[in-house]
Amino acid sequence: QVQLVESGGGLVQAGGSLRLSCAASGRTFSSYAMGWFRQAPGKERAFVAAISQSGGSTAHADSVKGRFTISRDNAKNTVYLQMSNLKPEDTAVYYCAAAQTLGTVVHGPSDYWGQGTQVTVSS
Repeated sequence: QVQLVESGGGLVQAGGSLRLSCAASGRTFSSYAMGWFRQAPGKERAFVAAISQSGGSTAHADSVKGRFTISRDNAKNTVYLQMSNLKPEDTAVYYCAAAQTLGTVVHGPSDYWGQGTQVTVSS
């Protein structure tokens, strides 16, 4: 069992930056690929970024490439999403997820999900 807790969301102006964190419980964090998803009002949850167990491989959605970067610190059981040059269309609830492989994170379904953190970008 893995419990995921996101933090770092908030209100930011367009062009600004935020860093989201997802802290995982348990001693098996390094055995999971991790990912970030987001869900905007009235829309389905969408893939944002994923990272392999070692951090050596990553994947980012086209909509965030060059602006968002996923990373992880296995010693701290934490995965991060650095978001820069934020746009109003980035407004959403952001969720952290864990799965056995990078491909499973990207294509689903992930095994574990956090409760989400709200990111609001004002124009």
